[in-house]
Amino acid sequence: MRHITLLDRLLLLLTCLLAAYQVVFGIEGSPSFALLCYTIGFGVLLVAGLLMIILGFEVLESTVVVIISTVIPLSLSLGLVAEYLPHLTIPYLIFSIIGLIVVAITRFYAPQRIAVLSLAIVHGVSGLIITLLPIILSMRGVVKPGFVLVGVGGALIGLGGLLLYFLKTGSPILSRPTIQALFPGLLLLTTLAFAAGFAAA
Repeated sequence: MRHITLLDRLLLLLTCLLAAYQVVFGIEGSPSFALLCYTIGFGVLLVAGLLMIILGFEVLESTVVVIISTVIPLSLSLGLVAEYLPHLTIPYLIFSIIGLIVVAITRFYAPQRIAVLSLAIVHGVSGLIITLLPIILSMRGVVKPGFVLVGVGGALIGLGGLLLYFLKTGSPILSRPTIQALFPGLLLLTTLAFAAGFAAA
């Protein structure tokens, strides 16, 4: 286990400040339900960043933190669906609720591979929505080109999830210390992309 450094904490602090800004000032012009989803997503990101600053990378091994962190991609993707694909809001809301429940149950009561698989499916679907929907909307001219940065943020958060996924399966793409060294910077870049993308919309 790699010990958290001062630089790691600084990067995480910047991430928390950006997430806090999004929570306080919100996304201008978004419908109320979408705005609620975005606020929840950035709020959980803020809490996750603070926990890592205080407790170090050991917090990534916590079952409760893994479950709570699933809320981030689910809520952000639900916000995008509610704002830009409103006719799919209810079906995707049902998927999000069921997905979160399945992740929670399997983390406590299922073999590790089943738990990791359920986590990968939920993160995979929500990550694809966050990544592809902003890109498609930008290409079609529905939103300003800068909104594509939200898709970049989705790709980055998907990359982080993928690294943690293979780490938990025992077949890591990179070593545990390397992943932990990259994670604070990756989280900051993700939050920057989200903030810039939403601001550009």
